[in-house]
Amino acid sequence: MDQRTPPQTEEGWYVLHDCRRVDWDAWRDAPERARDRALTEGIDFLEGYESVADAEEGQTAVYTVMGHKADIMILHLRPTMADLDAAERHFEQTDFAAFTEQAYSYVSVTEASGYTEKSREYFDGEVDDDSGLAQYIQARLHPDVPDEEFVCFYPMSKRRDPEQNWYDTDFEERAAHIKRHGDIGRGYGGDVNQMICGSIGFDDWEWGITLWSEDMTNIKELLTEMRFDPSTSKFAEFGPFYVGRRFEPADLPAVMAGHRVPTDDAAGQPAGNDPAHATATDGHAVADSGHAAGDTGSHGNAHPGSAGEGDHPHGDDTADADHPTSDGTDSGGGGTGGRPDVSGDFEEVDDAAGRLGRLGLHEGESYDAGDYALVYHSSADAEDLVDEVEELTESFDHYDRHVTTTVRAQSGQSYVVSIWTAKEAAETAAGFLGDLAGIEERVGGPLGEASDDADSGEQAAASSQSIREELDAEGVYAGQPHGEDVYALVVYSETDPETLADEVADLRDAFDRYDTHVRTTVYRDADSDTTAVASLWDTEDAAGTASDYLTDLPGVVHRQAERDGFGTMGMFYTVKPEYREEFVEKFDTVGGLLEEMDGHRETALLANRDDANDMFIASQWDSKEDAMAFFRSDEFSETVSWGRDVLADRPRHVFLA
Repeated sequence: MDQRTPPQTEEGWYVLHDCRRVDWDAWRDAPERARDRALTEGIDFLEGYESVADAEEGQTAVYTVMGHKADIMILHLRPTMADLDAAERHFEQTDFAAFTEQAYSYVSVTEASGYTEKSREYFDGEVDDDSGLAQYIQARLHPDVPDEEFVCFYPMSKRRDPEQNWYDTDFEERAAHIKRHGDIGRGYGGDVNQMICGSIGFDDWEWGITLWSEDMTNIKELLTEMRFDPSTSKFAEFGPFYVGRRFEPADLPAVMAGHRVPTDDAAGQPAGNDPAHATATDGHAVADSGHAAGDTGSHGNAHPGSAGEGDHPHGDDTADADHPTSDGTDSGGGGTGGRPDVSGDFEEVDDAAGRLGRLGLHEGESYDAGDYALVYHSSADAEDLVDEVEELTESFDHYDRHVTTTVRAQSGQSYVVSIWTAKEAAETAAGFLGDLAGIEERVGGPLGEASDDADSGEQAAASSQSIREELDAEGVYAGQPHGEDVYALVVYSETDPETLADEVADLRDAFDRYDTHVRTTVYRDADSDTTAVASLWDTEDAAGTASDYLTDLPGVVHRQAERDGFGTMGMFYTVKPEYREEFVEKFDTVGGLLEEMDGHRETALLANRDDANDMFIASQWDSKEDAMAFFRSDEFSETVSWGRDVLADRPRHVFLA
């Protein structure tokens, strides 16, 4: 058998998870002065190691551990193995350590590996060091420890059974597993952060995974979903799980007293202990071992646009733009604590809403009051920017804070607009937008004041759903995209196709007078007597207005199968002419598979009446969950991979809730 070639990797900081069990009998029996001295030295050590100012020195955080496995976990990230060694032994010199024993430990190193084309370009030296991709990978290798309350650490390995050997699979199969698994992880962006560490040759398992969240159920849901993915179900083995809560070093007395932490005023701190001297008392100054005291002033560890996946259960970073590496300080002041700054520079302006208005983007249609916009001017042709921006948008759309990113042209000038619900998220995205071709002027600014009405979002959603229900009653199927840049309307008619085409041509001429109109097209279903009219718009309001005209088309019918359930529309299946027949045959094959899937009702392939190579796929399911099960299936992944060779454009799916 041929030897498999391992993926390229790059390593960053070395990591130690030091799990300690407290000798509670000894602690209770010790004199109060001995306990106070132990607490003072424990706080000195933890605060000193947490407060390293120079990012080259790494980071430290401390957590409680729930359950019988340990009581406290100290997490160290350091640039060298020698630094980890010193940190571990330094703790053993404290009086507090005398009341503990090491219940478990794990040694590893942060890692990025080259399973995607983009990451391979980085490893092959084809990416500039100051590019967004390079800075992202560096941020992955030198991560910040997030402030989230809960931590979950576990080691894992890839299975090497005779019939399920990860290391005997070819590169393409492994890359497909990693990508699909990463897609699941990105769905939890903003809810779960992670750190991936390699440990082959370092410890008993092959990787160490650390997850953070404000709600442990987020981690449970993520891992549950991933257990059903083949990358895990077929190839993953797991070690013990350690779950805990972060606490400030000053709360160590409260932890040892069994009190709830965090405390409001660090009241559990022993008398006479001054945090100001925590890094230089009793001979335990961190400076003695080369770690200057200070404040990192930063947290979070990733951003939109992911590369550098590894052989681990989450494929890609689940962290998102909610946790940028920039803390919003001036770029010259070390606001990121010295870590690679993945954000981008731009001038903040107070007329962002006006600039968007001139580009056809308006409050209530394209964004909500309180959002934050970036407007980048480019010397490149708008059409040349579209593909680049679509790739970015595909990554941005995995993050809850992303509103839209689009290319606009005005008076012969090209602009890229990216809107986010928070400035911090926009700052992170700016690093990637700055890598686009021909970028010149870069500005950003807030888009009005956010409403104080906590129910406004729910009301807007309810209103939008009500509108879709009204349209549905008229025979119009209105799709509000999930991460798409168009709003879609579809009507079905039994009128003679020639007559219908003439009517639609007149409508199209009228629609084309509006900048918000994308296109309106007639599609024929060879296996049905009905004809579909698909109309795409940039804004929901424009689509709503257009629906009044579409319902007036002759012979509009309501497809009974779509009265309930969940529908999807696959748009922009533009097939290369030489592959059209093969594409239709492939659709027939996939259709056979769909018929056997739970919850599938029907799927139809329709062709543009004026361009047989332009396809439109409509599917109907019992529920959204059934549809998403297909989109996450191996069959769909294989079809998408096959489509890259036969399609002239990138297809997109619009969901009809």
